[in-house]
Formats: sequence, structure tokens, C-alpha cells
Amino acid sequence: MKRTIMTAAAVAAAVSMGASDAMAGKADDTLNWSTTREVDVALPFYNNVREMVIMQRHTWDNLLYRDTKTFEYKPLLATSFKWVNNKTLEFKIRKGVKFHNGASFSADDVVKTYNHVSSKDSGVLTKRNVSWIDHAEKVDADTVRVHLKKTFPAALEFVSGPMAIFPKDIWATARKDAKGKPDYGTVAAIGTGPYKTVKIVSGESVQMEKNTNYWKGSPKGQPSIGKINFRTVADPEAQIAELLSGSLDWIWDVPKDKAEELKLIGINNVMNVPTMRISYLTMDRAGRAGKGKDNPFYNKKVRRAIAHAIDRGAIAKEMVGGASQVIHSACFPTQFGCTQDVPQYNYDPAKSKKLLAEAGYPNGFTTDIFAYRQREFTEAVMGYLAKVGIKSSLKYMQYKALRGLVWEGKAPFHHMTWGSYSMNDVSAITSHFFQGKRDDYCRDADVTKWLAEGDSNVDPKVRKEAYKKALTRLQENVCWLPMFTYAKYYAFTHDLDFNPTADEIPRFFTAKWK
Repeated sequence: MKRTIMTAAAVAAAVSMGASDAMAGKADDTLNWSTTREVDVALPFYNNVREMVIMQRHTWDNLLYRDTKTFEYKPLLATSFKWVNNKTLEFKIRKGVKFHNGASFSADDVVKTYNHVSSKDSGVLTKRNVSWIDHAEKVDADTVRVHLKKTFPAALEFVSGPMAIFPKDIWATARKDAKGKPDYGTVAAIGTGPYKTVKIVSGESVQMEKNTNYWKGSPKGQPSIGKINFRTVADPEAQIAELLSGSLDWIWDVPKDKAEELKLIGINNVMNVPTMRISYLTMDRAGRAGKGKDNPFYNKKVRRAIAHAIDRGAIAKEMVGGASQVIHSACFPTQFGCTQDVPQYNYDPAKSKKLLAEAGYPNGFTTDIFAYRQREFTEAVMGYLAKVGIKSSLKYMQYKALRGLVWEGKAPFHHMTWGSYSMNDVSAITSHFFQGKRDDYCRDADVTKWLAEGDSNVDPKVRKEAYKKALTRLQENVCWLPMFTYAKYYAFTHDLDFNPTADEIPRFFTAKWK
């Protein structure tokens, strides 16, 4: 209680000092929002952090839009769509839409975008988003067909999610390196969406302005707020202070204790909303970092010991709070094909110690643990591990740096999160991590086979059965320990009419000032 009173007093001082700016957002028709992470490249396909996923939905449109309440696919840049056969999607193209640079949107832009991002040399970061595409073709001025490499029933999730449409000529403007290789992450941020990206300061800020010529009838609606500014504020405490002083209008990922303090103060809206993001621990079953004593995670009993050592329920309840819940499977519960009917590991430190002894570590061992997000959650994991004799040293870093180590096989024990790009299908998470590629520290041939079967069959029953096999084997191997779902705390000014959604994509284009 004393801490809350002290924090409230400090906050009151911040509010007093910033009182003259308290209405700055509404008064200037500018929504200022912030996270702790940097956005170095403000382009979809070439940056896959959550902030870019959000910005994509504002600056760019897709062929389809997935309704946030019904999950129905609605026409966006397409006026209609259909499956021609199990490997071909057909879209009728909307007329009268303009890109932010004034160019008219056409079927050629769709074909060029799809063929560029799915090409071998495109440099797209998340290959899973585009690897299902064989090629796109223009049937006539109003019709595009997208040919799939194989049957892929989740294709519509990707069409409505990461597949933003760019102008057809934009890729030719990419800067080239000394060897003449184009860097497509340098092209201009031009789309057809409800907001224009007008200024990017790499690693610091991204500014957007309302697209006053946004096409009528869009399921996104018409944008209301004039300007939206993103700014990196690395210190969460500084974010809260800026929110209270009026320099920021909207923040999220507010720690539970701070959110509760903000509620008591009462000068901002504070909401807790479930999200599709999950927390997970990866343990190197594949032996990518070695297969000897220097890599204890290669031993299944060690992995099981770690699973029993951590009280995931306590972390979810006491630290994450709100709607957070423990999960037992490598997917988000609502995603198609996800099941929690898999081997489960209850909190049992005595069993954990017994398994460690059987594995040859009666006194535990010392290890590094890599992480990038919610340091306090990882530190809680470290505390539980210490109780069974596992001493861990935290290697905490920016997401991009950790991602590189993971891909290189140099992070045998890491604590990370995944939001599935807000796609409600197992293929957006389980199939991403466990098909033998750079994120896969499990490397199980059967799992890879079953996931491929589930990803390539249009029969829902067959898909569910295949995913069930894969998810069960993964938890038998316990190479990837699902921890809990996130329940995100939002805090924003009372002046803002904003409604969060469970897919972790704040849609500022639907927000307005009160």
C-alpha cells in the first residue's frame, strides 16, 4: 500500500507539471502512442514486430478484411472472392481506389505484390506468410487468380492478415548495395489504407496522417483522428509519466501493479483484455547448441524437470492478471486445430528435483536464459528454477538481436512470445515453429509430417486429427513449454473513444475523440 501511495504522489507531481499539455492529443487532433520497442523499418514484409503489424493495418489495405467479432472474411480491395479449386483463389478487384501517391489501384498491383513477396529473392522476413503462394495472374482487368503451391485452407487468414498490397512500381525503387542487390526494406511506405505514413525516424518514431481520400464503403470505416504518432519510449515508467502528463494518449503492456495504481488514480482509462499472444519456453531438444553435458536441454528428463519446476498458474494469476490462463499446447486455444488434450506438466518441484537427479544433475546446473519481453516474467521463471537448483543468468536484449541468436542455434534456452500475427489458425503458430526451420529447436520428423498434413487438407476433420498428433508429440518431447496467454493492460486518455480487440491489433482507424 505504501508503494501505491508513493507512486500516486509522484504521478500527481507529473500531472501538475504537465497540466498545460494534458489535452494536447485531442486539442491537436493527434493520437500519440508508444511502446518500449523500436521500429527500424516501417514496412510490412520487412519488419515483423507487433508495432509493424499494427501500422500495416493503417497504411495498407488487403484484398480481404477479417471481421473482429464474427471472424468473417469481408471484401476489402477485392469486391468478392471464391475458391476455383483446392489450389486456386479468385478475386474480383475493386475499382476507384487510389494509393497515397495518387496512383490508381488495379489488378496489376495485386499480381506484382503477390509475385514479388513470394519470390525467392524478395527478402521477406516471415517466409511462412508468403511461402504458400506459387504465383498470381491477371485474368482480366477486374480479376486476379492466386495459385497456391499446394492445398492450404488457411490461405484466407493470410490474405486478410499480412498480405498488404503495394503499388506495382514500388519495388523497382529499392536502394541497392555495393553488389547491386536491392534492399526492398528501403521502398516508400505507400498503401491505400485509411492513414498515410508521412515520416519515419528509424528506431525512434513513425508519423501517420488521415487519408482524406480513403475509399467509401470500406469495412474499416472512415478514419476520424487527424494524426497518429508512434514513438519509442524504452522506459515503461517514463511511458506512464508521459501518459499522465498528457504527452502520450495511449500505451499498453502496462505491468499489472502499475495498471492497478493507474486505476486508483483514475485520470485515465485502464482496461485488461485477453490477447492471442502466448508466452513460451524453448529447450534445445534438437541439440543445435550441442549434444553433450554443456547442453543439458538435450536431455528429456531435464526438460521435464523444468516443466514441473515452474508455477505457470501463479505467474498468470499474480503477474499477468486479468484474463490470462495457463496453456498446455503450442497454440492459442481459439485457433482452428488447437487442443489442450495433450500431456500436461503440473507444478511439482519435488518431481523436478527427482528428474534432475535421474538426468545426472543432482545439484542442478548453471545456464543462460535469453529473453526480450516482460523481464519480470522471465525473472519469475528464474526464481522457480533456482528453487530446484538451476541457476540461470539472464541475457536480456532487443527482439531483433535475440531473434538472430535463435535462428543461428545459439539460444538453447529462451523465453519468448508469439502473437500468431493475429491469425486464428494453428498453422500461424505451430507450423511456424516446428517444421525443421530456423526457429525449430525440436526437430521431430513426425511432427513436421503431421503439420504438413494439417496445413494442406481442406477437410476440417483431417486437419484437426493431424494437428492433434503433432501437438501431443510436442508435449511428449517437452521441447517447447507453453506458459500462459497474455492479458494485456491498456491505459489511455479519457478523451479517447477506443475499443480493444482480442487479436492484439489496436485499430486506431475506428477510434475517435469524445
